[in-house]
Amino acid sequence: MISKKLGCLVLAAAVLSGCELTSSPPDVTDIRIPWEVQRFERDLFQVDTLQLDKALDQLAARHPGFTQDFLYNILGSRPEQVAKDLPGFMKSYHDWYQQIPADSQLEPQFQLVREGCAYFKHYFPAYILPKRLITFIGPVNSFGNILTKDALAVGLQVYMGKDYGWYGSTEGQQLYPPYISRRFEPAYIPVNCMKNLIDDLTPDQSQGQPLVEQMVEAGKRVYLLQALLPKVADTLITGYTGAQLKACYASEQGIWSFFIQNDLLFSKDITQVRDYLGDAPGTPALGEGAPGNIGQFCGWQIVKKWMKNNPETTMVELMKTPPSKIFQEAKYKP
Repeated sequence: MISKKLGCLVLAAAVLSGCELTSSPPDVTDIRIPWEVQRFERDLFQVDTLQLDKALDQLAARHPGFTQDFLYNILGSRPEQVAKDLPGFMKSYHDWYQQIPADSQLEPQFQLVREGCAYFKHYFPAYILPKRLITFIGPVNSFGNILTKDALAVGLQVYMGKDYGWYGSTEGQQLYPPYISRRFEPAYIPVNCMKNLIDDLTPDQSQGQPLVEQMVEAGKRVYLLQALLPKVADTLITGYTGAQLKACYASEQGIWSFFIQNDLLFSKDITQVRDYLGDAPGTPALGEGAPGNIGQFCGWQIVKKWMKNNPETTMVELMKTPPSKIFQEAKYKP
């Protein structure tokens, strides 16, 4: 049990920028990557359910591979059930399809994904990038972001805008509370796509390790996300609100002292790890204003300190460096 607490994070502290000034990002204008945006939902909702077999053959010809992924993995149907499941799904989600964000909202995000892939190629030239970005509408309780064999797939049902009516319904709130659904904005598409690539490149192996090592591992991923999406605000990168991020910077020393005073850094207790690294509306032990997953913030600051001390370190080297080594060498003392 935590025996000590700090006071609440002070939201009225000095106004701090959500983004720190860092060295200019590398020039990736000459990096060419195969890239195509495919709007699967547009073709899906034109399917003639009265001639379903023929229509699905045409859909599969236009979207080879992903049509099967959608029907059997995303929709969760079986071959013998598609004739029943797909028309029912299309009827239930027709209003969603009609209300998806406008192209003017989505296309800038698709461009940021493409740019993120170019940065990814710069930092990790051996990595084989997906060649397509596919948008779809799936069941709201199903996948929102998928990395297929050759594509990044984005489920628009979780990017309808935080004020979309269903999210605020009783059913919607039970499935996705406000601290989650507030991030159902198109602006989170690039962040979540890059997270998929990072997890594929280097799966998180820190589970079961001391809390501080899991924090640093989370911090490595935030640091890399920043590098892949230099035009994206830190609030989107971290998932914190602007007020939460300002509060974290304003109380950085106090947050770190809290972990030290309560002997949490080397804890392997699953409950404590979840309290400080799990997605949640807040961190009650740190008071009102503290975001959930606050351990990510500390890990990110540790990684920034270590990278500042090791400026020649490449992203490949950073992601391969054990979190324990980064923590020990950073000598982080806010």
